[in-house]
Amino acid sequence: MSNKYFAFIKSLRIERGFSQLEIAKKLGISRSSYIAFEQGKRELALKEADELSSIFDISIIDIQNGKVSTPEVIFKKDKKIKKINPKVADRISVPQERVEKFKQVLLYILAKVGGKPNIGQTVLYKLLYFIDFDYYEKFDEQLIGARYIKNTHGPTPVIFSKIIKELEDDGKVEAIKSKFYQYDQTKYLINPNIGIDLSALSAQELAHIDWELDRLSDMTAKKISELSHIDTPWKIAKDKEQLEYEFAFYRPEETSVGEYEPL
Repeated sequence: MSNKYFAFIKSLRIERGFSQLEIAKKLGISRSSYIAFEQGKRELALKEADELSSIFDISIIDIQNGKVSTPEVIFKKDKKIKKINPKVADRISVPQERVEKFKQVLLYILAKVGGKPNIGQTVLYKLLYFIDFDYYEKFDEQLIGARYIKNTHGPTPVIFSKIIKELEDDGKVEAIKSKFYQYDQTKYLINPNIGIDLSALSAQELAHIDWELDRLSDMTAKKISELSHIDTPWKIAKDKEQLEYEFAFYRPEETSVGEYEPL
């Protein structure tokens, strides 16, 4: 199939006001599988193509050809004409920050790896970013759901400064200046006398965080920043712009952690 074919289906979905999840449910497949189709990484089965023709109210020949060959009628969804901004329609989700959950994740990270000499503020930013965006790609749902913006050295969690100040004020974390080789860094050391509340985190979320720390926490600030710079959410965003979770499904092989059905 040509790229034009996949782009045609995506454009129909957006024009009709459907999200990727809605179409995936109608086809009886996972959202990641449908996204893989829009990316050209898998083809539709005949039954799925037939269902799409019904959803979009066009012939299956048009679906296969990648273009509408006959005049279209006004498409109605749930008996109501739905006009929608394509940019909004194509967004999978708007991140919802959870302050208490953010604190628990951050304290857990610091308790597990905060003592490592490379774990300064820059590495912490990237660990939080990959924990959040990788979880979204793997499980189709948010873990923290924090907002990240594009900065020179990679993704930056917007609420980090506020969270870390609250933790310092509560005596749970202490900020210190140190060097890692010749580079200055800010480290955050957890108070060993406090207990860590993990009540907001599920077993699946904790297992995911452990997995991320195992594979990323030994990286230097330079190496983990370089990894974030090839990630699609960061590359797509403009400077100081918010990174969109949607683009976690459009990552290169080097950063993708999702499991997609083969072509």
